[in-house]
Amino acid sequence: MTEHITVPVVGTVVGGHTGRQDDYKGGINSIIRLRPEYAGKVIDGIVESLQGIDEFSHLQVMWQFSERSPEDVALHARSPRDNPEWPPTGTYVHHNHRRPAGLGVSFPRLLRVEGGDLHVTDLDADDGTPVIDVVAVFREMLPRGPVAQPSWPGEMLASYWADASERPHDA
Repeated sequence: MTEHITVPVVGTVVGGHTGRQDDYKGGINSIIRLRPEYAGKVIDGIVESLQGIDEFSHLQVMWQFSERSPEDVALHARSPRDNPEWPPTGTYVHHNHRRPAGLGVSFPRLLRVEGGDLHVTDLDADDGTPVIDVVAVFREMLPRGPVAQPSWPGEMLASYWADASERPHDA
């Protein structure tokens, strides 16, 4: 049984969010810049590994929280965002850097492709974040059937995708 795996960092987030903000993630453009060794050949001005990706509206991006450390892992139940009004939930319920692998998955909208740069909006990874994988979103690969959840995620994330320009200055 494998205890650890090694995965390549295929790219980096350039621009976009900074400072580990919890909310107001909407309306920010950034770039997923592929590392040359994972972009492939350029044929007729097109990076071969991205051929056809511009026909899709959204990407699925797997990334690792870049400002985490092994001390950040929290293998216990705790209230989301330390808010006692929300019930304690386990490590694998939370969508944050405190899980063992510290991975995030986002579904940004693809704006355009320029060489090995994927210009996106609504990517909730910070500038400098290592990107582990990028793939086009297929509707058929999204969850099937109704998605169930308790009420607290909706309360907690009410401002998550609010436009970043609306973020209070003290946040």
